[in-house]
Amino acid sequence: MPEAVKKKEKNMGEAAQSHVGIIGLGYVGLPLAVEFSKKLATTGFDLKEQRIAELKEGIDVTREVSSQELQQTGNLNFTSNIEDLGDCNVFIIAVPTPIDANKRPDLRPLESASRTVGRVLNKGDVVIYESTVYPGATEEVCVPILEEVSGLTFNKDFFAGYSPERINPGDHEHRLPTIVKVTSGSTPEIADFVNDLYKIIITAGTFKASCIKVAEAAKVIENTQRDVNIALINELALIFNRLGIDTLEVLQAAGTKWNFLPFRPGLVGGHCIGVDPYYLTHKAQEVGYHPEMILAGRRLNDDMGRYIASEMVKLMLKKRIHVADANILILGLTFKENCPDLRNTRVVDIIDELESYGANVEVFDPWADQEEAKRLYGVTMIKSLPVNHYDGVVLAVAHQEFADLTKDDFTRMCRQLSVVYDVKHTLPAGIAEGYL
Repeated sequence: MPEAVKKKEKNMGEAAQSHVGIIGLGYVGLPLAVEFSKKLATTGFDLKEQRIAELKEGIDVTREVSSQELQQTGNLNFTSNIEDLGDCNVFIIAVPTPIDANKRPDLRPLESASRTVGRVLNKGDVVIYESTVYPGATEEVCVPILEEVSGLTFNKDFFAGYSPERINPGDHEHRLPTIVKVTSGSTPEIADFVNDLYKIIITAGTFKASCIKVAEAAKVIENTQRDVNIALINELALIFNRLGIDTLEVLQAAGTKWNFLPFRPGLVGGHCIGVDPYYLTHKAQEVGYHPEMILAGRRLNDDMGRYIASEMVKLMLKKRIHVADANILILGLTFKENCPDLRNTRVVDIIDELESYGANVEVFDPWADQEEAKRLYGVTMIKSLPVNHYDGVVLAVAHQEFADLTKDDFTRMCRQLSVVYDVKHTLPAGIAEGYL
């Protein structure tokens, strides 16, 4: 038996002695680093020096971790210096896995993180991936990079695991420790080690998958399932709108049956639901299968922003409001309510479509970062709401600040002849004239 395997078997019961290195300190990595630091020596690494500086000052721009929590992390060291990872023997990679302009998996951040870890990888170390990927990516894409950069041999000198993230940005009820964690490892012994490691911080319990591919597949179908279900409800909304039926009322009526699933129509963006299905369909097509239902759902969901804009235009024309040069306000830019995350927001589809009609579109969102909105989408957000200015308002994101708006608030910001469209049925009855 190889010496490294013997060493690892000896240390199976010593997960609690690990020094954990977290690679990527975003929505997934930072909560991981904070939780592990409560029990183990932990080093949080991120390439963005500004991010590291902010975290050292107790500032988390993602709002996933409070300043108080950051100030209580005595075992946590934040760094952008790769040399500071040298003492770690467990590495957890939690970097984004986006799609490119052609909706194909963009694995460059994952490949870069693997190269980073490969430079400091030692014999007996374990590398665990949390980023969402297609089944097989960890062992087919990431492990070869680790071997090439480190000069070590997989499952002889170092080992791998996969434990998919289940972070829900903006959700302060379902936190990392209270969500069941799926775990896996590249050997049975490493699977036990990875499972024991996460048990240290996960109070909800763990589920040990039989292999890494199973864990990868479990993650990617979680969001694919939600995407397909939301696509169904979005299509029902399109049908019911043509029939002149209130979609929400229909869903409430159907929801009185015990096994009716409580999905709602809406925009499907973000880093997970709007992206992950493309990872699965990519792999499916690679092995010769063309997935029809998943891609049909993706097309439908991706088109909802343009549909909302067209419905807004119709309502304005019915009131004899000229859409060209009309002032239209978009309330909300982030991909979901009460969260600053702008990644893959589909609100930009509404903006682009309305601007194609010649409308003057302004965006207001107290949660979104001004500079990030400009950098990602070229959107310059307004900082306050003018009086008697808008011919139309689209409430696109159900932030609490918008849910608290009254009829008087809309009367104040809108012209006498105007239209309000409520994408998420957020407002009290009598304010909006259009709903999805």
